[in-house]
Amino acid sequence: MKVKDIMSTKVVTIDGMATVAEAAKKMKETRLHALIVDRRNEDDAYGMISQRDIVFKVVGKGLDPNGVDVHEIMTKPCITINPNLDVRYAARLLAHANINRAPVISEHRLAGMISVRDILEKAV
Repeated sequence: MKVKDIMSTKVVTIDGMATVAEAAKKMKETRLHALIVDRRNEDDAYGMISQRDIVFKVVGKGLDPNGVDVHEIMTKPCITINPNLDVRYAARLLAHANINRAPVISEHRLAGMISVRDILEKAV
């Protein structure tokens, strides 16, 4: 089974200049735990912001989410996965990197997201 067979294609992006408050609102509205941060140009890497980033890097430090931009706390570059990768190897990569999800990139374009949950629900 390949990553493309089980990945989620419901991926929501956000601009790196958006505030963390805007990112949190978008996560709540879409019921997602992470957002992909848009690239600035074709040669740029994708970034990611997660609920964990917001809690640990902003709320936990007593910072104002309206005063912190996404680019200040996002993970970038983030680990990405090829859609043709076998799910077993994707699971190993997520485990080795100690992450719950990663963007799936095909031909330099965002194709979806693979998560530990996807693997558990669809591949086991």
